[in-house]
Amino acid sequence: MIKQAIIPLAGLGTRLLPLTSIFAKELLPINGKPGIEYILDECIDAGIKEIIFIISTKKLMIKKYFYSDYFFKNIIKKKKDRRIINEYKKILKYKKKIKFVFQNIPKGTGDAVLKTQKYIKDKYFLMLLPDDLIIKKNCSKAMIKISQKYKSSVMASMTVKKNTVSRWGIYKIKKKINNKNFIIDGVIEKPSIKKAPSNKAVIGRYVLPRTIFKKIRLLKPGKGNEIHITDAIQLLINDNEKFVAHNFEGKYLDCGTMNGYINSSKEIGKLWNYAWSEQDMLV
Repeated sequence: MIKQAIIPLAGLGTRLLPLTSIFAKELLPINGKPGIEYILDECIDAGIKEIIFIISTKKLMIKKYFYSDYFFKNIIKKKKDRRIINEYKKILKYKKKIKFVFQNIPKGTGDAVLKTQKYIKDKYFLMLLPDDLIIKKNCSKAMIKISQKYKSSVMASMTVKKNTVSRWGIYKIKKKINNKNFIIDGVIEKPSIKKAPSNKAVIGRYVLPRTIFKKIRLLKPGKGNEIHITDAIQLLINDNEKFVAHNFEGKYLDCGTMNGYINSSKEIGKLWNYAWSEQDMLV
């Protein structure tokens, strides 16, 4: 069973400027709740026991958010507000599962993954990219089940418009398992339209093998002078590591751009309003 997850959080968040000039993008509220908490809830619901945050010293406010005991205890002592007490209990629940490692120079997702090597214990681990929210269904839980069933690594997948392939990691299908799952023959990071092997994109959820660390160490910086996790995945595929692309259920939300961030709040707000209206009907 997969019990560990890693979440790269050291990125500068330039696509959300000016908000991120002084504030970590992962703490920006999405419908009244910090974005990172949606990712944490997904992990916990999927059975993850330890979550490793990769941050930089420029984003220490993320660590402070989960280690604000003194502040909460003082407020609770003065106000005894039930809502605040519940918020503090929630943060304590998260804190028990979180470990922090540092990536102070942004060298890409592959380099971020490498920072966690000494903490990963089992054959497979989960990685979630916080810019990508998947709501309505727990994508991580489904991918863990697929990994166990096929004894493989897994990547979340969706079909994108052909004129947008240069924004994504794009994979080539080797074999169709069923309508939702495919064995991958290769993956390219942000190809041109001409070089893209398909319009099947990798989304920010991965079940990765521990052997990926050795492959990352072999890599030289690629596009943007960064170490890309997709390049390490390609090296593993070349060595016959089985990777399954999973067409996930649920709704994808991109929180990494300003328009996407605003839309995410709207979409999650709709879910909350629907949930409340359902409760009202039952009363």
